[in-house]
Amino acid sequence: QVQLVESGGGSVQAGGSLRLSCAASGSSYSGSSMGWFRQVPGKEREGIAAIDSHGTTSYADSVKGRFTISQDNAKNTLYLQMNSLKPEDTAMYYCAVMVSYGGSWYVPTDFGYWGQGTQVTVSS
Repeated sequence: QVQLVESGGGSVQAGGSLRLSCAASGSSYSGSSMGWFRQVPGKEREGIAAIDSHGTTSYADSVKGRFTISQDNAKNTLYLQMNSLKPEDTAMYYCAVMVSYGGSWYVPTDFGYWGQGTQVTVSS
């Protein structure tokens, strides 16, 4: 079992920045890809960034060039640096651990452990 706790969300104006953190604990998840997703009420959860065990990153087109995913293995923490935020980035943000071998980084059902989420609100 892996426990994930997100933090760092908040309210910012368009153009601002936030850094989300995801602290992991519990069973070893080393070797698994980790990802960030976001969800707006009434819409499907969207994969926005992921990092695999080799440090290879993937991004959705909507955040590419503005968001950066990283991890600190010594601290068991995953990060999402979000710059140049836009009102359309407003959502609940979740971190997750991939549990499906050979899964797709942007498919929520390929991930099996989720945090409780942290709200990001961007005003224009």
